[in-house]
Amino acid sequence: MARTKVIEALSCTEYGKSVVVKGWVRTRRGNKNVSFIALNDGSTIKNLQIVVDFSKISEDSIKDVTTGACICATGTLVQSQGAGQSVEMQADSIEVYGPADATYPLQKKGHTMEYLREIAHLRPRTNTFGAVLRLRHNMAYAIHTFFHNKGYYYFHTPLITASDCEGAGQMFQVTTLDLNRIAAGNGPVDYSKDFFGKPTSLTVSGQLEGELGATALGAIYTFGPTFRAENSNTPRHLAEFWMIEPEIAFMDKEELMDLEEEFVKYCVKWALDNCADDLAFLNQMIDKGLVERLKAVADTEFVRLPYTEGIKILEEAVKNGKKFEYPVYWGCDLASEHERFLVEEHFKRPVIMTDYPKEIKAFYMKQNTDGKTVQGTDVLFPQIGEIIGGSVREENYDKLYARIKELNIPMKDMDWYLDTRKYGSCPHAGFGLGFERLMLFVTGMQNIRDVIPFPRTPNNAEF
Repeated sequence: MARTKVIEALSCTEYGKSVVVKGWVRTRRGNKNVSFIALNDGSTIKNLQIVVDFSKISEDSIKDVTTGACICATGTLVQSQGAGQSVEMQADSIEVYGPADATYPLQKKGHTMEYLREIAHLRPRTNTFGAVLRLRHNMAYAIHTFFHNKGYYYFHTPLITASDCEGAGQMFQVTTLDLNRIAAGNGPVDYSKDFFGKPTSLTVSGQLEGELGATALGAIYTFGPTFRAENSNTPRHLAEFWMIEPEIAFMDKEELMDLEEEFVKYCVKWALDNCADDLAFLNQMIDKGLVERLKAVADTEFVRLPYTEGIKILEEAVKNGKKFEYPVYWGCDLASEHERFLVEEHFKRPVIMTDYPKEIKAFYMKQNTDGKTVQGTDVLFPQIGEIIGGSVREENYDKLYARIKELNIPMKDMDWYLDTRKYGSCPHAGFGLGFERLMLFVTGMQNIRDVIPFPRTPNNAEF
């Protein structure tokens, strides 16, 4: 008989139907006549209750059915007499595939998120992480669906690169050279003997290569891992994370803001429409305001706010007694506390901030005619701060060349990028969304290490 998933069994109304279910035991309880097993197979947050009547199955034969054990149960689906479920299984036979003894770390009790990070190889079996990982799948599917339906092409950009997209220099070096031998020697490293014949690193962004795709295919998006060697131990930073980066030819700033708003609303609505059980669990156990906040974002028009206006609002708040850890002035790079004040306290809805000072933004952003600001379009969200960073890209060769020189970016790494401004250049725009930032928002989790299966952070590359 083919296996029936728990999610299918729980929605079945064919009482009396024989089924086979397989999964992991969450709990087992009972008395001298009967035992109740809560079985979960990852297909849903909910468990299937399996009733074992000791007049049919001996108690001794299920002694290894303990919390964490993997079992196969064959039996009949019946209408449940107990509260909390409409259907349960009356077991005819139970086979233990893999026992779990008393040292199994996930016994029925509360565990801290810190402890669960130490056992990241087992935490997907908890209710919380099962919900998070199902939501993560759904968000990835929603992203691909959104862009596919708009006619964008999924474009694969390299993970190993010789250029630094952001110009920040916080990159992980990739090498096949013997580092011990280099450390013991003197003099400069001879990169001609390295695998690629030059210094290379893991990418911080696929944007620059994505622009090349947009200027050929019209509209593309990337969705892949990116890496930042930033020694930052905060609840908002990872060394390895996933980025979604659409790039679109012939798009201006207003159209870009429309796209950013439409995209994040689509993802949030997808979660509400397709992940109701998992969201209800997270709303109850992790963040009581989660579902309400998601609905508010999905149904609200975003504010569009020039940076200069935002600074005025923040300065006025300081005058009226608002305390910020970081100072506010025109030209400052807004901290998360400033962004969250605008979103959560002042406007009480998401904000798309535009026209930032060029000094605090990347070299590729299109400059405004005032010579001071660039056409950046960052989406700021409640609880998160910046969730999307976007801009119109500078398509003028001379202006882009001058900005690269001004910032002392090595020209040898930029020749290929500048070529696109020499041969058939066009207006174009795009944005980057950190996937884990989106996951923080849709799950209500408080730490970015808890929305990716195996977090990579300073001094931590376990599992």
